[in-house]
Amino acid sequence: MNLKEVTRRQLFAACGIGLGKISLASLLADDTAAASPIASGSASGSATSLNGGLHHRAKIKRVIYLFMAGAPSQLDLFDHKPKLVELEGKPIPPSVIAGQRYAFIQPGAAVLSPRFKFNRYGQSGAEIAEPLPHLAEIADDVALIRSVHTDQFNHAPAQIFVNTGSPIPGRPAMGSWLTYGLGSEADDLPGFVVLKSGGNLSGGAAMWSNGFLPGQHQGVPFRTSGDPILHVANPPGISRQTQRATLDLLTDLNRRREASLAVDGINSRIESYEMAYRMQTRAPELMDFSGESDETLSMYGTQRDDAGSFAKNCLLARRLAERGVRFIQLYHSGWDHHSNVEGGLKAQCRATDQGCAALVKDLKQRGMLDETLVVWGGEFGRTPMVEASAALGRSLGRDHHPQAFTMWMAGGGVRAGQTIGKTDDLGFHPVEDAVHVHDIQATILHQLGIDHERLTFTFAGRPFRLTDVHGHVIEKLVG
Repeated sequence: MNLKEVTRRQLFAACGIGLGKISLASLLADDTAAASPIASGSASGSATSLNGGLHHRAKIKRVIYLFMAGAPSQLDLFDHKPKLVELEGKPIPPSVIAGQRYAFIQPGAAVLSPRFKFNRYGQSGAEIAEPLPHLAEIADDVALIRSVHTDQFNHAPAQIFVNTGSPIPGRPAMGSWLTYGLGSEADDLPGFVVLKSGGNLSGGAAMWSNGFLPGQHQGVPFRTSGDPILHVANPPGISRQTQRATLDLLTDLNRRREASLAVDGINSRIESYEMAYRMQTRAPELMDFSGESDETLSMYGTQRDDAGSFAKNCLLARRLAERGVRFIQLYHSGWDHHSNVEGGLKAQCRATDQGCAALVKDLKQRGMLDETLVVWGGEFGRTPMVEASAALGRSLGRDHHPQAFTMWMAGGGVRAGQTIGKTDDLGFHPVEDAVHVHDIQATILHQLGIDHERLTFTFAGRPFRLTDVHGHVIEKLVG
């Protein structure tokens, strides 16, 4: 091969070094050495110690992210605004919406008051609406963040932005960054697992893509009944010994190809085959809920044969966490209520509220909540103005609102029992402790011992990171 045609990555691979070994060496180095702009992680995805080589001491070991795709209405669930009741049916002041863009409604749209009654719960006095009675039970275990805002106002780019730090498909997902930077404690399960319920997702598979990171860091979607991944079981007549011999032969051929051609991606391919082999013993046990008590199933609101529900996914998330999976992403779609926001929220809260609260309770009673960060939220919020369109058959709905929405967190290192941030009287803009999506991402990485500015990967000539060139740790949340 002509040396002029050899890329830097090919040269490293041919020399037997590779980005994975460089990253692993950085991860295992002293904290002072971790200041290098090279990604301080293991590109091989192998298990590494959380006690060494991090930018600072980790407060948690894993993340369970409950993503409510479609954008729940913060004004009807979390951010109580009595002023909206006073202005019900009146046009919102033009000065409030000057220069704003909306997906469907027009300037001058009338105000829509909250659809539900709010009450205060717990010693913290957190204000939570009536459709979330189970969340109300754990009010003192969560921190509400009512001042989150984003740069995106349409679903697909906004969902991709929250998950990858960029609205453009092709960037690594948060779970990919974490398994790249930290590896996984699970030897026989992927470090980044995706569970879906509720229907289609606007952002699609770009939300759990490995992007330009090595392929083994891609999120792996699991099914919630039967084999978690299709074809994980051997076909009839193929013994485990035969499969092992076949895999060894395939690995040898791949190694020879790598040595002769220095082809990118071969290590990722080999690791994928090996992970699939290891999963064949772990996957059936993971999906066997026979050992779960009736009390646990009742707490989550699910049954052993309840396939595909959000509640079942929450229980499966706990089981994945027990088995060392680093990043567990639950997606539940159906929150896009351009019409009948009241009815839509009732249905979605019935489907998700019990499972969310049960997950926090279950982790807490098993002594796992202190080392697990649970995150809940969507891609943006909903407008204080009503959406109504006879042509589209819509009434009493809310449009997209990127300026302010609510998320909550619970678990390791989070100062629970508080409400962070405040919006104006109409719930339109943050007026206190504004939190950007990149701040959420920076804080999640911080809890895992990672400085979001120092976990980088050079691609196409420049270093990239999850938070791009933005982001600050939310000190009131975790300080």
